Amino acid sequence: MPEQPAAPRQLKLGAFMRPVSLHTGAWRYPGGWPDANFNFDHLKTMIRTLERGKFDAFFMADHLAVLNMPVAALKRSHTVTSFEPFTLLSALAGATERIGLVATASTTFDAPYHIARRFASLDHISGGRAGWNIVTTSNPDAALNFGLEEHVEHGERYRRAREFFDVVTGLWDSFADDAFVRDVESGVFVDPERMHVLGHKGEFLSVRGPLNIARPPQGWPVIVQAGASEPGRQLAAETAEVIFGAAPTIEDGRLFYADIKARMARIGRHPDSLKILPGAFVVVGDSLDEAEAIRARLDAGVHYDSGIASLSIALGHDASSFDPDGPLPEIPETNASKTGRDRVVALAKRENLTVRQLAQRLGGFSGLEMVGTARSIADTMEAWLVSEASDGFNIMFPYLPGGLDAFVDKVVPELQRRGLFRTGYQGTTLRDHLGLARPANRFFPD
Repeated sequence: MPEQPAAPRQLKLGAFMRPVSLHTGAWRYPGGWPDANFNFDHLKTMIRTLERGKFDAFFMADHLAVLNMPVAALKRSHTVTSFEPFTLLSALAGATERIGLVATASTTFDAPYHIARRFASLDHISGGRAGWNIVTTSNPDAALNFGLEEHVEHGERYRRAREFFDVVTGLWDSFADDAFVRDVESGVFVDPERMHVLGHKGEFLSVRGPLNIARPPQGWPVIVQAGASEPGRQLAAETAEVIFGAAPTIEDGRLFYADIKARMARIGRHPDSLKILPGAFVVVGDSLDEAEAIRARLDAGVHYDSGIASLSIALGHDASSFDPDGPLPEIPETNASKTGRDRVVALAKRENLTVRQLAQRLGGFSGLEMVGTARSIADTMEAWLVSEASDGFNIMFPYLPGGLDAFVDKVVPELQRRGLFRTGYQGTTLRDHLGLARPANRFFPD
């Protein structure tokens, strides 16, 4: 018989939902939900819409401090606060059946035993739908909430994160899958021979173990990572199963994709064991003019105070004293996100933007955007997929609920019509959705 052609690749779609929209004008958009970050009924409605659209995952980011922005901006920003992610996702697990639940947890300001236990619990509660977004925390103000006088140095944060990953995954492997025999007749509940004591002692961490919870249904919750610096890329190549990317153009996407996959090959990881999903801000209209009008109305709702706050966060430096109508001055490096800072500095130089123009851009959205009809947006997504610039996208919605509804009701059917996206879930776990293998237990490989 002739060889059958390989099945076409399909897009993976996550929904970036903390804050519910990154655009600082979103909460002011007509018909929007200004209280969406703190209204559980709204959040349930949104995740159920995403599940109806067969999204892979609901992605809940987190911050461990009020964002490091000038005080004048606090009164205008909907992005500064949100629910604690584990509490929210545990509640949303009971309101959904299939969609994945990804939460951010910091390796700099938490303990690996806490992280391992929380994610294992979420994976059990949700029936195997949990994912851990590993972050090292770029906001220097977070350090002040955890007994430190200044932020931990950038390189040290990444070395700790690498060790932290080994400890957390080792704790998840504390018990063999068949350790809990629960033999009523013999009275044996757990087989101690199928339990491993980790006994880790490293540069940053000392953790005995074992974890006091059964191995998660997925083996390990899915590992997500978003760093784009040199240490971040290497950490992702060694540990991640999903990368939340930030490539602003398809050319940048191809370079990033090739770089990560090459790093994986050098350390013996199969390239298909990691999915690269850049963040994409998507504005859908029935025509290009309508979509551009939606974007313009959103941008009109960005106050300068909000824009300068977004600029300050991206730079890791208070920009409120800069001349609004002058060029961006020289910015010293800090322990905040180096990649984010470099991207903003490059944008200002490339387009010769004033501080005011740069702030307006960042207060809206300055990364990868798709503004157009369902057909043109599907064209763009298909081009990224087939040219190996990405494996899908983490979608950022312009305002809620309308922007989300438009994507699910218009773009998803167009992607399905082209065979680029599922019409139904084929499995029950987040690993099933993403096509990721269940990891073997390193201590009980059989």
